[in-house]
Amino acid sequence: MKIHELPWPDGITLTIDADRDTLAEHLAEQVAGQLRHTLQVKARALLVVSGGSTPVPFFQALSQKTLAWNRVDVTLADERWVSDKHPDSNAALVKRHLQVNQAAALNWVPLLAAEDLAGAEVSAVDARLKHLAWPIDVLVLGMGNDGHTASLFPCAKTLPDAMTRSLHQVCERIEPQTAPHARLTLTLPVLQAARQTFLHVVGQEKLNTLACALSALNRPLDMPIRAFCRAGLQVYWSP
Repeated sequence: MKIHELPWPDGITLTIDADRDTLAEHLAEQVAGQLRHTLQVKARALLVVSGGSTPVPFFQALSQKTLAWNRVDVTLADERWVSDKHPDSNAALVKRHLQVNQAAALNWVPLLAAEDLAGAEVSAVDARLKHLAWPIDVLVLGMGNDGHTASLFPCAKTLPDAMTRSLHQVCERIEPQTAPHARLTLTLPVLQAARQTFLHVVGQEKLNTLACALSALNRPLDMPIRAFCRAGLQVYWSP
C-alpha cells in the first residue's frame, strides 16, 4: 500500500518526496515560514523538535534559514535522562546540527539541566520549563516502529499519566521497557496543544507502522502516534 492510499482522517496533509534530503529541505522551508509568521504577531516563537537520526538533515537545512533566531526558543519533545555529553543525548544532537549557521542565535532550552541528572523530581523540571511561551508554536515529531512518538512509549507504566495530565503539567518521566535510558517527555496534552504539528518519517517500516496506527485510531495507548492523527497534522514522508 502507498502512503496516500492509507485511511487518513480528513484534514491531514501529505508531503512525499523520493529523496530524503529534498524532503528535509521542504520541511525546513515550511517550519521556517511558520516561525516567521509567528514572529510577525508574537515577540517570541516556541519550536519543539525531536531527536533520533531522521531529523538530522532537517536540522541542517533549517539551521541555514534566515529568520530572527534570537527570538526563537527551542526545546525537545523528549530527552533521554543522560548528560548532554552522552552519545545518546538528544540535546547534543540539536546543538551539533541545528544550533549552528544562521540558527546559532536561537535560545536553546534543554529539557534536562545538569542539576536534574542526580534524580530531580519531575515537578522541579516542570517548574523550570514553565517560563516558556506555551503553547508550542511549531512541533516536529518523529515516530518509532512501535508507534511511540516523543517518549510516549506504549510499554511504559507511566504512559497513562503522560497521556492524561492537565496542561498545567508540562512533562512526565517515562521508563520504556523496550529502549535504553529513562526518559523525560512532554505530555500528550501539551504536545496536542501545538499550533502547528509536523510528523517527519522515512522508510517502509514507518509506512507499515502508520498503516497499523490508522487501522485503530480509538486505541492511542497501544500506539500513541494515533493521538496525533487528526485534522491539522502535516505528514512528511520519504521511502
